[in-house]
Amino acid sequence: MMSSDRIKYKIQTATVTEKLIAINVLVFILFFLFKTIAFLFQFQSDFLVQWFVFPKEPMEFLMKPWSIITYSFLHSGIWHILSNMLILYFSGIYFLNYFSPKRLLNYYFLGVIIGALVYMLSYNLFPAFQGTGKSYLMGASAGVMAVLIGIASHVPNMRVRLMLIGSVKFWWIAAFLVVLDVIQIPMGNAGGHLAHLGGAALGYLYTNQLQKGNDIGKWFENIMDSIASLFKPREKKARMKTVYRTERTAASKSGQPKSKSKFDKNDKQKRVDAILDKISKSGYESLSKDEKDFLFQAGKED
Repeated sequence: MMSSDRIKYKIQTATVTEKLIAINVLVFILFFLFKTIAFLFQFQSDFLVQWFVFPKEPMEFLMKPWSIITYSFLHSGIWHILSNMLILYFSGIYFLNYFSPKRLLNYYFLGVIIGALVYMLSYNLFPAFQGTGKSYLMGASAGVMAVLIGIASHVPNMRVRLMLIGSVKFWWIAAFLVVLDVIQIPMGNAGGHLAHLGGAALGYLYTNQLQKGNDIGKWFENIMDSIASLFKPREKKARMKTVYRTERTAASKSGQPKSKSKFDKNDKQKRVDAILDKISKSGYESLSKDEKDFLFQAGKED
């Protein structure tokens, strides 16, 4: 298989989490490459970044409304993007075992949007930020926290094995990161930590509403589907063709596959339910490789 074919295959088989990580890393490399060129030729590079970061001033935001999404793909340094992508990868694995890829995107981008709005509101509401100079928000942390808190709220008692620590409950990890953001607000990067908390609140609320039967992110998913449909090539309609067949022929062609398909779907769902029961009792690490592969593939097909 040629290298170009391998790349296409990797892209086609990558999970939505891996694609988000790839986009973040690619944007990070491109922006820092631009900064390197700016340094070598001694010209300002900040003007480009300022078009994509999220501002604290509402009027400035109205001049660049796209920044409420684009800021999440920019990171200030290696540690910033590394920590965000590690948490996204970790939480994304568990998230996709229970929810669809589209729902992960709902959590992620709604977390990004709510995080930005909490950041702006905080800087224009709390006296602690009065008189501060220009401030901008960047990083995927709000979206990452939405995904992490969202899945932790769905399976809070599931045990996760961490290096050097051992087996801990999922909600312990989520609670630790939330508390860490709260206590770090007076220590610096207050706006960033408040944005993280905004994303975390969205993740908790989204899961809480899903458990009540309400999908509060469906509107966002519909908007994304509408935008995506604009870029899909229209399929040419085949010419109408009249076909005559007997009732017996129709039954033999359509009846058997339909019942077989229904049987296969029910059998698959039973196996998924059995694996999820095993996870709830013994944790994700208790699964065999075949079970993990089956659950991963089932999540992608859904």
